[in-house]
Amino acid sequence: MEIKIALPGARLGVVEADGASVVLVHPDLAKLMDEVCARKRAEFTVESLAEAEPVRAVRAMFREWGMDPSKYRPSSEALLRRVVQGKGLYRVSNVVDIGNLGSLEAGWPYGCYDRAKINSPVALRHGAAGEKYEGIGKQTWHLEGRPVLADPAGPFGSPISDSTRSMITDSSQEIMIVIYAPVRVADASLNMAMTRLKERLTKFASASDVRSEICAT
Repeated sequence: MEIKIALPGARLGVVEADGASVVLVHPDLAKLMDEVCARKRAEFTVESLAEAEPVRAVRAMFREWGMDPSKYRPSSEALLRRVVQGKGLYRVSNVVDIGNLGSLEAGWPYGCYDRAKINSPVALRHGAAGEKYEGIGKQTWHLEGRPVLADPAGPFGSPISDSTRSMITDSSQEIMIVIYAPVRVADASLNMAMTRLKERLTKFASASDVRSEICAT
């Protein structure tokens, strides 16, 4: 799915897959998550995270959007902080876990969406006055001036917190994972991140017809 980008400083890596099987826990994936968490705990402290290149790049991207990343923390930084504090990654479902693992490795926000609940055209833009949605694990999320992914029905995702409308459930079969990457990220790095997602969706979620594209301004 091509996504129009109406915000500065960003590119999107989009991975789509059909025929996925969503389960609560995949033991081999859980083992991989634990291994990556251990490496991140050894690599960073909460204090040193601020100097990590991906964290700095994402924070700069947020500032270009008029967002204070200390007040509205990027989802990737929130995951990194959680892991470095020894709390590990959430266990949600194999598909969401694949997205969270990729975000932890790359340091960029990822969004996992039920593709069947989204319609074209889709845009990355600022939320308009009065726009809101029910956030996953949160109360109503007011979106004016905040970065959102939106389709004709309105916003459904964000590199801060996603909506319940398009979230992955145990009945989801059509998957879309969006990587919110700073524009200065090299093609090779973004393609590597998308390749990991495609391989893991196939291996850990039995997905078929897995495809990817880079969306840029």
